[in-house]
Amino acid sequence: MRRKIPTGLIGMVHLKALPGSPGFAGDIDAVESFALADVTTLLAGGVDAILVENFGDVPFQKTVDGVTIAAMTRIIRAIVELSDVPVGVNVLRNDPHAALSIATVTGAEFIRVNVHIGAMVADQGLIEGQAAETLRLRDSLNADVAILADVGVKHATSYDEKWSLEQEAKDAWYRGLADALIVSGSGTGAPTKSVDLERIKQAVPEARLIVGSGVNADTLAEYSIAEAWIVGTALKRDGLVQNEVELARVREMCHASSDGNSS
Repeated sequence: MRRKIPTGLIGMVHLKALPGSPGFAGDIDAVESFALADVTTLLAGGVDAILVENFGDVPFQKTVDGVTIAAMTRIIRAIVELSDVPVGVNVLRNDPHAALSIATVTGAEFIRVNVHIGAMVADQGLIEGQAAETLRLRDSLNADVAILADVGVKHATSYDEKWSLEQEAKDAWYRGLADALIVSGSGTGAPTKSVDLERIKQAVPEARLIVGSGVNADTLAEYSIAEAWIVGTALKRDGLVQNEVELARVREMCHASSDGNSS
């Protein structure tokens, strides 16, 4: 049975470097305060959901250390308590078990999995999907948490050059049992190709699609085929991913999203 997924505008919360990562500035309270300020702005602007990831933890690990899980659990629990919209978790680079565990204990409602099935080559080397283990863990935890799986994930290339986007989408939906498929551009903030969305919709008509990168108020209408849009960079001051979320940008995007949903 497919889980309920978030729809509409999903605002990103990019966590600053957490304890254990090279960029950590030594003050976890400051990291949490920055995140909660972004959440407050996103909620004031009218987003439909929030997705939190350990964006500052470069260079990323394939699976994260316990201290990362502990830090994310602390901050995400605070975000869930503050938020009146669904909250999601993405543990970079590709730790769905950590994300699912965090979601289960914090009350978050969905997770993003960058490599759910197959294998991708990234700056961490070869990353292999763990769909079988992830689905079984979700069942064992009795967790009502949706799995949003990337197809052709950004910052990576397929290990099998002959493996098409359509085949990956079919495998993620029919064999990986993902609750939604995320389609992105080549990197953070890079535009998603609308033709890629159309290709996947043709290959898997019943799949629920989410745009994963590169959406702004001017381009959102191009992605009306999707049920949700994950937006981060376009909501930040000066359009820079490292900056704080800006209320005017959130309101502009939410207005565009409302127009797109009513057309």
